[in-house]
Amino acid sequence: MKTLYLIRHAQSEANIGGISQPERDICLSATGQQQALALVSHLPSHRPVWVSEMRRTQQTAAPYCQRYAITPQVLPVLNEFSCLSFDLIRGMDGAARRPLAQAYWQRANPEECTGTGADRFVDFHQRIEHFLHTWQHLPDGSLLFGHGIWIGLLLWKLLGFAAHRSADMRAFRAWQSQLPMPNTAIWQLNGTPLQPLYLHYLGNAHSEKPLQ
Repeated sequence: MKTLYLIRHAQSEANIGGISQPERDICLSATGQQQALALVSHLPSHRPVWVSEMRRTQQTAAPYCQRYAITPQVLPVLNEFSCLSFDLIRGMDGAARRPLAQAYWQRANPEECTGTGADRFVDFHQRIEHFLHTWQHLPDGSLLFGHGIWIGLLLWKLLGFAAHRSADMRAFRAWQSQLPMPNTAIWQLNGTPLQPLYLHYLGNAHSEKPLQ
C-alpha cells in the first residue's frame, strides 16, 4: 500500500481578492506565509516534496523544505485549472473577476479556451487522468503541494463521476463549490496498482493533531 499526501497551498493573494497576476506568479498573502510556517509541524518529517509550477505551492512548501533540507521537485501535472486568461482579467480584483468565472462555468464548454495561458477543461481533465496513470511512480510518503480545484477533480474521478461533457462539467462545478477545501488542507491518498485509490481528508495547518 502506497501513501501520498496532497496539500492545498496556503492562502494566496488571489484567495483574498487581490489584483490579478499571471497564474504562475500568484504569491501567498501575509496570512498564507504564516499558514505555511504552521503547516510544517502538521506534516510527517523528511519526505520527498513535489510542487506545481505555481509560485504559491512553492512558497507553501518552502518552510518545510528549509526545515528538513529538502529540494522540492516541480511536477507540472499538479498545476491548477486556470479558466481565465490573464489578458482577460488584467488589473481586476476578485470582485471583478468573479462574474467572468461564473459565466465561464455557466457556459460549461469543455473545449473553450479564454485566451493565452488559460486552460481548456478537457486538458485539465487530462492532467488528472495522467496523474491517475502515473501516481504509483512517486516515492511512498511523498508530499504533493497543489491546488483546490485539482484535488476536487481528482476526488470527483475517484468517486466514479465523469468529466467529459458539458453536463459533467456543470455537475462537477456545483459539487466542487460545496466541497470544504481550506487553505493548507491535507488529504491522504492510499492505494496500490491493483486496488482502487482512496482519498480522505486529514486536516489543515490549524488542526490540533499533527500527522504521524
